[in-house]
Amino acid sequence: MRVGVIGGGQLARMMIAPAVELGVEIRVLAEQEGMSAALAATAVGDYRDIDTVLAFARDVDVITFDHEHVPQEVLRAMAAEGIAVHPGADALRFAQDKLDMRQRLTELGAPQPDWAAVTNAAELGAFLDAHGGRAVVKTARGGYDGKGVRVVDNANGADDWFAALAEDARGGALLVEELVDFTRELAQQVARRPSGQVVAYPLVETIQEGGVCSEVLAPAPGASAELLAQAEALGVAIAEGIGVTGMLAVELFETRDGRILVNELAMRPHNSGHWTQDGAVTSQFEQHLRAVLDLPLGGTTVTAGNAVMLNILGGPLGETLESRFGAAMAAQPGVKIHTYGKEPRPGRKVGHVNAAGADADAILAAARAAKTFFA
Repeated sequence: MRVGVIGGGQLARMMIAPAVELGVEIRVLAEQEGMSAALAATAVGDYRDIDTVLAFARDVDVITFDHEHVPQEVLRAMAAEGIAVHPGADALRFAQDKLDMRQRLTELGAPQPDWAAVTNAAELGAFLDAHGGRAVVKTARGGYDGKGVRVVDNANGADDWFAALAEDARGGALLVEELVDFTRELAQQVARRPSGQVVAYPLVETIQEGGVCSEVLAPAPGASAELLAQAEALGVAIAEGIGVTGMLAVELFETRDGRILVNELAMRPHNSGHWTQDGAVTSQFEQHLRAVLDLPLGGTTVTAGNAVMLNILGGPLGETLESRFGAAMAAQPGVKIHTYGKEPRPGRKVGHVNAAGADADAILAAARAAKTFFA
């Protein structure tokens, strides 16, 4: 079995080990030399170029992704040649375009913030007037890790983005959403096979730092049985409703009045699931491979009761992360360290640490202590 991964980032890198364990040959189309997944990079090229992607895809049994940015025309060109692509173009468009996502979630009856498509300051102003004078504006395409998102409190707060849209021959609109009064952010992951089997991971809490995920706590502390069941049912319904194959992460807000609202979707392994490498029966990376190959899906329970993941953001400038391994490992032997082969740079995701155990407070303290060695 040969799996082709488009994109050479850390998600592709973390698929390599489970692929080896499963006896699956993994091939990566990297954007450039020396990326995180260089160990499996059998080709280097532009994922936006149809000929480049087709040449890569013809030699594997299934294509999947490290990111969701492959253009629709490239996705559909592969499908036209009979190449198995998971997730497919019809599902991926809901991760590629936030307006499409909001419309589809509305059709599915999924709980989400009030929203609208706006094309000018007057439309934005009308939405602000109807929602207390403040709202969140997002670019429909391309945003991630807090990019392409801003809070506005006046009708001219997104004029630069409207101007950019006007200069784009394709036109388009911005997404505006109500500013949700939430108590915390959560994430529900599910996996779905092409033949229909779906499994769900425990709901987790995600803690953000500057718009970037900093910590993940599994399962979500203090979550009631009702909330866990509601989030799982929502994740499964969305996966089935948009036809996702592979991993799906549903990012959620928990509101002060106890509701959950869908914030974003990701159709690939996701930062909120890195804890599964060391804390679940089946890691999200193995699960994704199983799913796209239409193999029976693995167990999803937390093996030691609790698990945490902390991102290493930035890293020690002027040094490698590996130079800090000895001290970190000696101080915190129960913590697992994962690095991405990236040079440290302020704000950059360069790795993460995982810990698992029966005592949630103890493993979080241990992971935080280990992380300090990589500052």
